[in-house]
Amino acid sequence: MSEPSPHIVVGITGASGAAYATRLVACLAEARCGVHVIVSPHGRQLLADELDIRSPSPALLAGEHARRVFMHSYRDLASKLASGSFLTRGMVVCPASSNTMGAIAAGLGDNLITRAAHVTLKERRRLILVPRETPLTRIELENMLRICDAGGIICPASPGFYMQPRTVQDLVDFVVGKVMDLLGMPHRLDTRWAGMPAETSAAGSTDADDPLATDPAEPLS
Repeated sequence: MSEPSPHIVVGITGASGAAYATRLVACLAEARCGVHVIVSPHGRQLLADELDIRSPSPALLAGEHARRVFMHSYRDLASKLASGSFLTRGMVVCPASSNTMGAIAAGLGDNLITRAAHVTLKERRRLILVPRETPLTRIELENMLRICDAGGIICPASPGFYMQPRTVQDLVDFVVGKVMDLLGMPHRLDTRWAGMPAETSAAGSTDADDPLATDPAEPLS
């Protein structure tokens, strides 16, 4: 008997970064996950403003893999996602607004995103929040710390540049690849550092060529 496909919950809230959300949903669906999407009212506005998606649907979020995407109402606290008896691999809030992070940190559950996040934490499943807003106040940092202490993971939407990105999509893929790795889901995104090529290392400068290099045995003055 084949192993059942894992279920992943994705909450989309109002912080800028709609491209991260749609790419993540599509990649999870491509990885044969059952993707359960909850979009907040501000998340709906975000999708409309940034991607011209006026009515979020599985087809618009995941394209050819739409059959693996399931939409859930933000206000439906009777949803199966509100119960720990519905087994999931974890949950991602992407992007995660400061308002939503504050509600999760406070243990609130008055909508399906925060309730599902609370369920994920209490069942000791993986909860990943992808904040994008910057700069951060002490309040937001303390909320992140409370979530970390409760078992959540804060994965800021901070793309790296060591992969030499050429397009905005490359930057989006870097962040989404990080989230996929945190969930243990396979993907084909080019996001992992493989080390410097041998020929580059061999051709690089030596300590003798570096005027700032010091002898390890020589104390610094």
